[in-house]
Amino acid sequence: MKKPPPGPAAQAPHEVRIIGGRWKRSKLPVADRPDLRPTPSRVRETLFNWLGQDLSGWRCLDAFAGTGALGLEAGSRGAAAVTLVEQDPALCKSLQATVQRLQAEGVRVERGDAVSALRQRAGHGLDLVFLDPPFADGGNEALFGAALLAARQAVSDHGLIHLEAPRAWSDDELAQMGLQTHRKGKAGMVHFHLLKPLPPQ
Repeated sequence: MKKPPPGPAAQAPHEVRIIGGRWKRSKLPVADRPDLRPTPSRVRETLFNWLGQDLSGWRCLDAFAGTGALGLEAGSRGAAAVTLVEQDPALCKSLQATVQRLQAEGVRVERGDAVSALRQRAGHGLDLVFLDPPFADGGNEALFGAALLAARQAVSDHGLIHLEAPRAWSDDELAQMGLQTHRKGKAGMVHFHLLKPLPPQ
């Protein structure tokens, strides 16, 4: 007996869960729209294994927040301040509701352009920036480049940048932005990178 083809519900989850920390297993709603691609739980699990489970005192920015899964995961694990930047007004409203439900005092939602928000924080010495820009059918190279440059200026010399992309970024490309690969992996079609600044010359 043949199985029926998967319907839309099987293709895109309508919720994701925080996987660790004080808000573990809390549900985050996922709006039904084609450009929203929440970071898979196995990528988040790998990432936070790399980062360490305790982010106490860290200052983080989730630049293309969407569901807020990355930033809220950091907040759940003790980050002192997390900013969720999202341009879409409906997603911002959903993020605000989630922050209130979790009583997440250290988490702030900011509506606006992700790259502009990063540029405004140049020299702020953030500990961690999450970059998960829209893939746009494998394109958006200019957006990825601008986001990486702005993130490099926003993090401290010991800060980290998590990048999700439709392809792997090479050491040569990253070096032009003052960055180097610390760790990297692949899950399905998503390449994820943990980047750190190159030491000053």
